[in-house]
Amino acid sequence: MRIILIVLGILAALVAAVFAIGMSLPQNHTASRTARLSAPPDTVWGLITNFNGYPEWRSDVSSVETVESGGAPTWREVSNNDRITYEAVVWEAPTHLVAKIADKGLPFGGSWDYRLAPDGTGTRITITENGEVYNPLFRFVSRYLMGHTATIDRYLKALSAKLGDTYEPGAG
Repeated sequence: MRIILIVLGILAALVAAVFAIGMSLPQNHTASRTARLSAPPDTVWGLITNFNGYPEWRSDVSSVETVESGGAPTWREVSNNDRITYEAVVWEAPTHLVAKIADKGLPFGGSWDYRLAPDGTGTRITITENGEVYNPLFRFVSRYLMGHTATIDRYLKALSAKLGDTYEPGAG
């Protein structure tokens, strides 16, 4: 019985430490990655703005639903029982897209700022995440276990593969 109490005490102290560290981290963060793609900007723009086509090249998206918003393009990505709605708040074809999370009540929020620029015969794409993580435990996980660039890296890896390119995180 004493060993169980010691183990529970250690676990409680560990959770408290993770929570305290999470509380000390800022709610907002910015993370950015750049990749060089062999396709021209118009082709890349067509892929990243064809939201319904995401399940064809993004393994983390099982389906996409178009959401009627009466204005800016809005879509819902479905994956592993998660449903997140996004809204395009900047749409400057074929060079600049900003998509923000439109759902309220999630433990996170923010936007992705996509910048496309010609690079020889290809494209240089930079994605900047302006993220918000509200829950201190999720803040700790996002910062120390996953890393703020993990989702961007996964996206750029899938986009690069779709275009026949290779993406190495941090090499852009």
